[in-house]
Amino acid sequence: MQAGTLSRFLKSGAIWGFIVLELIFFSIAGEFLSLSEKAFMDADNMLLLLKQSAPIGIIAVGMTIIMINGNIDLSVGATFALAAIVLLDSMTWPIFGGMGDWVIPVSWALALMTGIVLGAINGLIVWKTGVDAFIVTLGSMLGYRGLVFMYNGEQPTSHLNWTLVDFAEAQFLGLHTATWFLLAVTVILWFVMNYTVHGRNAYAIGNNREAAVNAGIRVGPHMMINFMLIGFLAALSAVVFYSESGSVNPNDGQLYELWVITAVVLGGTKLTGGSGSIIATFGGVIAIQLLRKGLAHIGANTETVNLVIGLILIAVLILDRQLNVKGKEALKT
Repeated sequence: MQAGTLSRFLKSGAIWGFIVLELIFFSIAGEFLSLSEKAFMDADNMLLLLKQSAPIGIIAVGMTIIMINGNIDLSVGATFALAAIVLLDSMTWPIFGGMGDWVIPVSWALALMTGIVLGAINGLIVWKTGVDAFIVTLGSMLGYRGLVFMYNGEQPTSHLNWTLVDFAEAQFLGLHTATWFLLAVTVILWFVMNYTVHGRNAYAIGNNREAAVNAGIRVGPHMMINFMLIGFLAALSAVVFYSESGSVNPNDGQLYELWVITAVVLGGTKLTGGSGSIIATFGGVIAIQLLRKGLAHIGANTETVNLVIGLILIAVLILDRQLNVKGKEALKT
């Protein structure tokens, strides 16, 4: 098998093979160790896994587009927390008093707008200054987290609306509301990346930004739209999650950016841009959640889970680099 063919296979199909291996390993290990009376591949267990994958997954599919573009966004965790605070706190604002449950769509809209505005700020700075997105979003990660603490100090922001809770906990065709949001976002962005001009431009810009400019692609506005999109998705993730929980702590969402990037990279998206798949990222999200759930199933602690996922990420990055190097060498011969 040639290097290019092997690389394409690993990036498109390997994540699903890895998921199958996880299911087999943790099912056998769980029965062997007898640490849980419930089978790992129990249907309810798998449905719950999909629901628990939603907060990271919704953001991860957006991060895929950002990384295909050749950028990165480290501020998604802080955006997630700030949007959650706006969602819950706005329901108690006096200006909306007397609206009853009609305050729900208003608060949703305010939270989503918060994410869009924060993403637009990132995109505008990257566009107009030319500063690398890693540096820009590292700064905004700290700045946005500062806004979270300024909003309500170190106290949690809480408001439980039972109509909202009922909506968040509802099931349709056996799938939870959060799962439907994850699936809808995945399908929509898969379509965008595969069948629209915007999607084709994302790959072109990530592959060769200078060539994209010469081809007449408006790179700056394009990237800004993608930063607004991921800001929207970080806020949507918060809306879906906190509609059910009803309480957000100022430290919520920390390390989300690392979990998201790990899922995207596991799905085969290149850190250097120009290559990636929305569906494979979905697989990366499922793989990470399976690892976390599977290791807990066999009695591993949180530190072990983080260590294993970190080692797997490093291994994937090394393998990706080696395959890319071999692919480039093959093109020269």
